[in-house]
Amino acid sequence: MRTLKLVALAALAISAVACSRDGGSSSAPPADAPASAPTDAEKAAALAALPAPYNTGDLSNGQRKFALCRSCHTITEGGPDLTGPNLYGVFGRKAGAKADYNYSDVVKAAGFVWDAEHLDKWLADPRGFMPGTKMTFAGLKDPKDRIDLIAYLKVETGYKPAP
Repeated sequence: MRTLKLVALAALAISAVACSRDGGSSSAPPADAPASAPTDAEKAAALAALPAPYNTGDLSNGQRKFALCRSCHTITEGGPDLTGPNLYGVFGRKAGAKADYNYSDVVKAAGFVWDAEHLDKWLADPRGFMPGTKMTFAGLKDPKDRIDLIAYLKVETGYKPAP
């Protein structure tokens, strides 16, 4: 029985490959397909368009530093909120204003819009920058790591520089 299931699965896989090779359907992705991820060239162009010092950021290091944040935050468009809010579109958004996320009172009352300078202070020492936050992250002490992380977030979260 198990062999029969494996043969059936293999036949389905071969059929799917054959359909994709013979042009069995239009080459356009379905309307509900997620947007494709930016290419490395597109990411490099987005990085180069950032204001200094973020245009010199190391995206690989920024991605490694984001691993510290990943257990609480997602960064994809439409991604879920976890312990912390989804960060897609964070730059230019009023602090504490993302719909459907329960921020601490101090973040809701912060009164600023997220930009690189505020995020740098936040990432250096969240509880020192905003006493009363519920964020438990201890902070990134190395300024270069913060530049790299902010550059990575700008490239990955839909940031568009002002024209």
